[in-house]
Amino acid sequence: MQTNVIIHGLTEENLNDVPSFSGPPYSCKYCLYWESPEDFKKQSSLDREYPLGKKSTWIKKVRQEFGDCGKIIYVNEKPAGYAQYALPSFLPNIVNYSISPNQDDVLIACLYISKELRVSGLGSQLLRSIVDGLRKRDFKAVETFAGKNTANNTSGPVEFYLNNGFSLYKDAEEFSLMRLEL
Repeated sequence: MQTNVIIHGLTEENLNDVPSFSGPPYSCKYCLYWESPEDFKKQSSLDREYPLGKKSTWIKKVRQEFGDCGKIIYVNEKPAGYAQYALPSFLPNIVNYSISPNQDDVLIACLYISKELRVSGLGSQLLRSIVDGLRKRDFKAVETFAGKNTANNTSGPVEFYLNNGFSLYKDAEEFSLMRLEL
């Protein structure tokens, strides 16, 4: 069977396409971890419309002030993954990390591929699409917090980024800050 892979920029209009998963918050489209830490802490008590609306508002604002801030990858017209990125100033939860990204470099806050498709190379395709887009926009580097002992964090494991040209930039107990010079 032929696989058709398409990557689109994230917008308020296609936010609902972001894939779902079985546990809370049930989809990155409902997760406010980076955008609104105070809402993320009480998120389990919120209905899904509130975080979806807040995420949509965040996307609109960031797209107006920064430009493209996310991507959705589709396989055979079905959403298979999602990524979100921006300058650190748009991601207030950064203050809760013991290591800080560079304020002038883009931070990939989330890179998610549906569990059943994780070994298919889709994550690398999505990451390349982000990197290519940021190069065209003349950014100097991209960074991300990668999990050291688990693949189940918001942006993926250290090994994934090492395999895609990133290097270890700063280290902490639970997460490493990975960096790719553009």
